[in-house]
Amino acid sequence: MNGHENDFCNSDDDQLIIAKYDAGRSETNEILSWEDPALEVYHVTDKYGFIHDHRLPEKLTAHETKIRERENERIGKWLKMIKKWEKYADGEKLRSRVYKGIPNAVRGEVWGRLLGVPQIKIEQEGKYEEMVQQARLHSTDIKQIDLDINRTFRNNIMFRERFGPKQQSLFQVLSAYSIYNTEIGYCQGMSQIAGLLLMFMNDEDAFWALSVLMTDRKHAMHGFFIPGFPKLKRFQEHHDKLLSKYLPKLKKRLEKFSIHSSLYTLKWFFQCFLDRVPFTLTLRLWDAYILDGEVILTAMSFTLLKLHKRTLLKMEMDEMIEFLQIRLEQDFGYFDDDAIEALQNTILELQKHKLHLPGVAPPHELPQKPFGMIVRPESSNTRRTLSNGGQSNLSNDSCGTIERMATQSPVSRDDINSVDGKTLPKLFPRQTSMSENSTNDYSSELSSPSSVSAGYPLQRAVSLYDNVDLVESVQAAYKQSPPGSRMNSPDAICLYVPYEGPSEAQGTQSSRVSPVATPPENGGLHIS
Repeated sequence: MNGHENDFCNSDDDQLIIAKYDAGRSETNEILSWEDPALEVYHVTDKYGFIHDHRLPEKLTAHETKIRERENERIGKWLKMIKKWEKYADGEKLRSRVYKGIPNAVRGEVWGRLLGVPQIKIEQEGKYEEMVQQARLHSTDIKQIDLDINRTFRNNIMFRERFGPKQQSLFQVLSAYSIYNTEIGYCQGMSQIAGLLLMFMNDEDAFWALSVLMTDRKHAMHGFFIPGFPKLKRFQEHHDKLLSKYLPKLKKRLEKFSIHSSLYTLKWFFQCFLDRVPFTLTLRLWDAYILDGEVILTAMSFTLLKLHKRTLLKMEMDEMIEFLQIRLEQDFGYFDDDAIEALQNTILELQKHKLHLPGVAPPHELPQKPFGMIVRPESSNTRRTLSNGGQSNLSNDSCGTIERMATQSPVSRDDINSVDGKTLPKLFPRQTSMSENSTNDYSSELSSPSSVSAGYPLQRAVSLYDNVDLVESVQAAYKQSPPGSRMNSPDAICLYVPYEGPSEAQGTQSSRVSPVATPPENGGLHIS
C-alpha cells in the first residue's frame, strides 16, 4: 500500500465480512441457516442454473426443438466471426446476428468484445487486482454489498451457496468497483447487473464490462446510479411523452389509477428488464443493449406496453401493477423472436420521429472524476482526499481508456441512434405504425405464448454453471441432449424463489418454495 495502510482502514466488522468471503465454504466459516437455503427441496435446474421444483413434460415441443437446432447451427457461424472479429466488428452481419440472439456458448465472449473488454485489460493490466486489494482496506460499502449479495440470484445454483465461488466473485467485483468509481461507489441494483455478467464471464472481465456499461456514452448507466438518479427521471419523462403521443388511452387509464411510470419502470431502466420479463427474453434484450445502448431501454419500454395494451386496458389497478411487476416475468405472452421483431420495428418508428432517445445526456450525468483514485477519509477528520495507490500525483489512465473504448466501439452508436435512419432500415426492413389505431396491432399479430424453451439442459455442469470459458462452453453446447427429448434434466420455467431472511427463519421449509404451474396454451394473457 506504499505506506498508506494506516491512513484509513475498514472497520472490524468489514474485515470480518471480507474474511468470510476469503474462507468461502470451508468448515471454519460459520454460515447461519437462514443464509443458506436448503437445496434438497429442489430437483431441477435449467440451462441458466435457475432452480425449480417441478419438471416439465419429457418431450420438447416442435418450437423448442427448432430453437435448439437453430442455436447449434449459429454457434459455428459465431465462432468464425469471433476468429475474424475485426472483419465483422463494424458490419451489418454482426448487428443482424446479435438481434437474432447470441448463442449462450459464446455470449460472454461476444459481450466482452462488444464492450471492448480485451483491449481495456491490456491497457489496464493489473488494475483490477489492485482495486480488489484496495477495496479490502478502504471500501466503505462492504456491509451493503454483503447484504445485497445475500439476496442476489439466490434462486440460481451459481449464487445459491452462501460464500460460494460465484458469491466470492460477485463480492470482489462489486467491492473493487466501489473503490474504482468513487462517484457511485456501490448502489443497490448494481449487484444483479454484475451477477448477470458473472453468469457468462470471469470476475475480471465482468468488472471491466460493468465499468464500460456505467461510463461509456452509449450506455452511460452512471447517470442512473449517482445521487438523485437524474437519468432515471429523464428517461421516465420521455417514456411518459411517448405514451401521451402514441398510447393516450392507456396513459389515461394509468393516470386514473395514479400509476406513475416510476412505479413500473425502475427495473426496466436501471437493469434493462432484469426480473421483469422471462430470462430468455432478458438475455436477448441484453444482447441488443450491449450492442446498441440506451435506445433499447426507451424502445422496449414502449414496445412492452404496446404489445399488452389491450390486456392492460381491461385491468383494474391492482391487476395492472401485478401484471407489470410479476406476471410478465413469468410469462411474457409472446415468443422471444416476436418480441424482438416488435422492438426493432419500434426503434425504426421512434427514430423516424426523432424520439428514440430523450436527448443528449447533460454533463452532470457523466463521470466527473478519474477512475481508480482511492478516496480515503483522513483519520483525524472527515475531509476526503484522493490518492492513487500511494503515488504523489493524481494521474491515472483508466478514464482515458474507457473513453477511448467508447469512441472506438465496434459498432458506431450512430448506426442505432442516428436521426436519418440510414443504417437501421437495412436490418429492420419492416416498419409498423405506433398509433393506437394502427391496423398493424402487435396484440393481434403476435398471439403466441412466450417461449420458455430457449434454454436446453447441458450435460456438463462446469460449463453450465460457470460459463466463462469459450472452448468448454462450445463443447458443452454441442453435447446437449438430442432434439426431441429433455433426457433426465428437463428445461424449466425461470421463476422467483423467495429467499428466507432472519425474520422468517422459524417458518416451514415449504413456505419458501413457489410452485410452478404449467402455463396455459394462451400464455395466461387474454389478448383480444
